[in-house]
Amino acid sequence: MSDQNDGAFLGGLLIGGAIGAIAALLYAPRSGKDTRKVLKKSLDTLPDLAEELTETFQSQADQLSDTARRNWEGTLQRLQEAIAAGVEASQAESDRLEKATDEDIYAAQDIDPSQN
Repeated sequence: MSDQNDGAFLGGLLIGGAIGAIAALLYAPRSGKDTRKVLKKSLDTLPDLAEELTETFQSQADQLSDTARRNWEGTLQRLQEAIAAGVEASQAESDRLEKATDEDIYAAQDIDPSQN
């Protein structure tokens, strides 16, 4: 879960930095020509920033997918083991009941067989 938070933090940091840089440029006491030059340089780096963000998000998505897959495999294995144990217990009880005689069943239930 920490990796997921790290990716979100990094993405927020990069986006916040870009927004802050643009705001600083717009309010800076420079001439319009100088500000446009700086903005052009910033815009030229925008594709690289977008590519970095895309790679970061893809990496985080891959890690999350791998984690979910591992968790699912573990859950599926535990479920299969539980089902096998239930089937085994059910079969053992079925075998036990088949071997029991009517008298054993009546005795276990405290019933007099002559009343039936």
